Amino acid sequence: MDEKQIKNLIADLLKNLAVKPQDILVTVDEDNTYQAQINLEDQDAGILIGYHGDTIAALQLISGLMLYKQTSKWNRLIINVNDYRQKRQESLEKMAQDAAQKVKFSQEPIALFNLNPFERRIIHNYLNEYPEVITESQGEGRNRHLVVKLASPGGIPESPLTEKDQSSANEGDQPKTKTPESSSDDKPSA
Repeated sequence: MDEKQIKNLIADLLKNLAVKPQDILVTVDEDNTYQAQINLEDQDAGILIGYHGDTIAALQLISGLMLYKQTSKWNRLIINVNDYRQKRQESLEKMAQDAAQKVKFSQEPIALFNLNPFERRIIHNYLNEYPEVITESQGEGRNRHLVVKLASPGGIPESPLTEKDQSSANEGDQPKTKTPESSSDDKPSA
């Protein structure tokens, strides 16, 4: 399938939704991902993007399924409306940077809610550049959220002791190691 066919597929879908785009530009990148840039008037753009990009994600899914039905092959298709994805990525990176700063200052984890998988991935990737913090997704379904926390408490590396060794050390016992002074082969000197 070529760019012109994908452009026509998206144009037909938008026509069925009573949305008139000013322009649809379809490109393919080096890893065969199709990028569709749809330019609309602002009032139509807001409707097509939806809350936190929910509608644009649904449009992308439907377009991908239609593309699969026509070609019997899965092609990655990313739909963007009025540069929403770039603007959202910049906003998410700013949010991630602020969260990382707050975590470093307070040394307390911060949870970021109401993010879709695409947005969580952007924050995970962005905060990989910050070795002081780590991110992890927690929860299931609609309750899934992203947690930003210190890579290690207080910036101190984790102890190499095992749990058993740590519990022994907490009880006042030292981990048992054999030293030349305490070797059972040694005889007391006279």
